[in-house]
Amino acid sequence: MTRRPHLLTRRAVQALWTLALTAAPLALATTARAQSDTTDPRAHLKAGLYDAGVAAKGMELVAHRNKPDVFHPNDPGGLTYANSDLAFGGHYVYQGNFSGIQVWDVADPANPTLASVTQCFTEQGDVSVYGHLLFVSAENTGSRLDCGAQGVDQTVSKERMIGVRIFDVADPTHPKQVADVETCRGSHTHTVVPDPADKGVVYVYVSGLAPVRPRAEMASCEVGDLGDPNSALFRIEVIRVPLAHPEQAKIVSSARIFGNLTAPPTHGLAYADTANGAGRRGRQFTPRVPAGTSAADSATIVRLFNGWIEARRGDPKTEAALRDSLDKLGMKMPEPMPRGLGGPSQCHDITVYPAVGLAGGACSGYGLLLDIRNPEHPKRIADVADSNFAFWHSATFSNDGSKVLFSDEWGGGTQAKCRATDPKDWGADAIFSISHGKLIHRGYYKMPAAQTVNENCVAHNGSLVPVPGRDIMVQAWYQGGVSVFDFTDAAHPKEIAYFDRGPNDSTKLVLGGFWSGYWYNGYIYGSEIARGLDVFKLTPTADLTQNEIDAANLVHYDLLNVQDQPKIVWPAAFPVARAYLDQLERDHGLSADRIGAIRDALASAEGMMGAKRSAALNKLAAGLAGDAKSASDAWRVKLLTACVRGMAKKA
Repeated sequence: MTRRPHLLTRRAVQALWTLALTAAPLALATTARAQSDTTDPRAHLKAGLYDAGVAAKGMELVAHRNKPDVFHPNDPGGLTYANSDLAFGGHYVYQGNFSGIQVWDVADPANPTLASVTQCFTEQGDVSVYGHLLFVSAENTGSRLDCGAQGVDQTVSKERMIGVRIFDVADPTHPKQVADVETCRGSHTHTVVPDPADKGVVYVYVSGLAPVRPRAEMASCEVGDLGDPNSALFRIEVIRVPLAHPEQAKIVSSARIFGNLTAPPTHGLAYADTANGAGRRGRQFTPRVPAGTSAADSATIVRLFNGWIEARRGDPKTEAALRDSLDKLGMKMPEPMPRGLGGPSQCHDITVYPAVGLAGGACSGYGLLLDIRNPEHPKRIADVADSNFAFWHSATFSNDGSKVLFSDEWGGGTQAKCRATDPKDWGADAIFSISHGKLIHRGYYKMPAAQTVNENCVAHNGSLVPVPGRDIMVQAWYQGGVSVFDFTDAAHPKEIAYFDRGPNDSTKLVLGGFWSGYWYNGYIYGSEIARGLDVFKLTPTADLTQNEIDAANLVHYDLLNVQDQPKIVWPAAFPVARAYLDQLERDHGLSADRIGAIRDALASAEGMMGAKRSAALNKLAAGLAGDAKSASDAWRVKLLTACVRGMAKKA
């Protein structure tokens, strides 16, 4: 999420530097594009914090837990106590929060219990777990080494902590902070990357969006342009962590993956954000003015400050003049940062897929493909820009590594971007095939239901749902709910399930909704920004059968950090075979008569034991091999054949 605070402290003013640099030009968007569906059951749900209207298809809410009291569950709005991302280890769910960490025991997913809560002001609290260690991102320049909530107001302070916090969670009921790794720009997000040659070591890729901290605070932090090898910009940090000695964790390299990237193409305003669309051209922010400022000077500061934000978009002379005027009124504004050739100076998020040696970097204005075979030194091998994208946010690979999906966090996650007139290819997912190291655009997916102006909604975090034979993803859309969709055909992705609540408030936009929606060991877990934790299970529909759900549920993780994407391997089992057969029936990959005969053969073999089962399955596999020669869906018949042969070997 890109931060959009209501009251701007000094650190929040600095955060708006990123906003100003990534804002789109003020041009009108055409309305002659595919738009959201106003007839969808999700389009007009009743508002309410805990009694909102609900619409669901193919998903069942099995549990909800409010945020603990220390995170102000009944006082939604703003980001101070917002829930953020999720990580999974054993039967525990680790849930980040801008002000700490929650650990949920989900040994019984229908009855989550709060194992521990740790208060630690950190922003934005992105979490990953590996073994007995929990990693937490800290980016707000008010974050303290001691996790205190009093903040840090000094320009230079040895109490400040921006970077990656490390906790020992060998006992998840009592997390202990054991190390901190400071970085020059903090950690907005991070990604854990196992060392392929040493099981006792992991690397952490750090993406930080904060301004460069002063050299007086951290000697290695310099502000320089794209060609400056010492610049803290235009790089990602790589931390090496010995698992047995986390106190020895340190930065070992800085990958400069942004060379020669020019300013990406962008789109203008959506119709609803224009005067004719009855929207506002720009959001007005209220800075926190110095103590003792007169009412007249306060009004002047607000006016100058909002002009300064607009000028950051490309009017350096006006920006300098406004900065000078604000300085004279006691408001110290950050100096402009070097920009290189107009491309990004940092990634927002990186997803690694070690099984294929690749990573997808969602880097503000670009999607990058990285070679991570040497995890200490990732290298860029491809890049892509898209004028329909405003802010490249995160990435997900298909399980076979042939596709990568990038999400666009248009509006920063705090604005309504799923309105009836908003284009469906803005604030969406873009799906690319990967061919010979190149990214080739294939299609877009956006949650299809129109949402109100009182619901922040845009593409956010999701993961694969391990249905064999299909590329299925579950994804959070903030107050647009959770959507499950099939992108096997990258050019024609299709929604197959969803869950959504109405807005938090019927009169104004109160920040909330799902930060992330992830599948883990048979359930979907949703981190709800304002409300808490939700647990769902999938239910069968015409687009997803019980056999497919059962096959997915055979996949078990002991550990899951979604940004360290695991290779999914399905066992040779009857639910997997039946899932393939259901898909062949749905897509008419074989004749109805042949599908019926295969079902009967599977049922018969399942009732046998030992050598009889093996012989029956081998006979079926031989027949399927013949079917593959003429089937319209030969690829899936071959998957079914391999599964049946695998079952025969196990019999």
